[in-house]
Amino acid sequence: MEPAIHPTAVIHRDAELGAGVKVGPYAVVGAGVAIGDGTEVGAHCRIEGPTTLGRDNHLHGHCCVGLAPQDLKYAGEPTRLEIGDRNQIREFVTINRGTPGGGGVTRLGSDNLLMTGTHIGHDCQVGDHVVFANSGTLAGHVEVRDWAGIGAFSAVHQFSRVGQHAYVGGFTVVILDVLPFSITVGQKARCVGVNRIGLGRRGYDRAAVTALERAFRILLRSGHNTTQALELLRAGHSEQPLVAELIEFVQSSERGITKTVRKGNRGAGD
Repeated sequence: MEPAIHPTAVIHRDAELGAGVKVGPYAVVGAGVAIGDGTEVGAHCRIEGPTTLGRDNHLHGHCCVGLAPQDLKYAGEPTRLEIGDRNQIREFVTINRGTPGGGGVTRLGSDNLLMTGTHIGHDCQVGDHVVFANSGTLAGHVEVRDWAGIGAFSAVHQFSRVGQHAYVGGFTVVILDVLPFSITVGQKARCVGVNRIGLGRRGYDRAAVTALERAFRILLRSGHNTTQALELLRAGHSEQPLVAELIEFVQSSERGITKTVRKGNRGAGD
């Protein structure tokens, strides 16, 4: 099936459009852009390259995808954006290409929902099945793992990570790593527990969730520092698959983890 291109759209001669691609009124598709089969580009969208989009994505009106990174060190070097399949990218979403200093590639996986006004900065690595509510914002170099949720008007500091199945509540300011399987909220972000509802919806049984809750109590509420808590978790709980994933995430943290805020404590990682 040939692409369906509105007569007012501007398509660069070097752009590649797959079978069944639709490009709406006044959209602009630049050089170095490759759009996979069945993808729909809405009115007034702008896509610059080098950018690749997979199959069956839907970009709604006024998106700006694949534009140069918002980084004063960027001097026009060749960098790129890679987007997977079946993403819903809503109105006024912006996704920037990578920078040479950050690996050169921004990636968005598959089956994600980016609601109106979402921003994904340069060199971010976003997995699959992630939901960004309205105006969720990632600074550069952020990693968001599969099945995470970013609440409306939340901001994630550069080089931070959001773990798998984590939920970041609306208006949260994330400056450290967000634990997988957690609910994290607040302008001074704090972990308030396990994302039980999200895990239940994805088919995890009660035993798995209970094991995580025990691990969270040791990590966040036992009075042990992070190193001591990890030793306890490795000794007695690492046979549980989700707990093993939690341990791996904490061990690999470079910025520190977002903890539960106690009286007289700002919730900083240690």
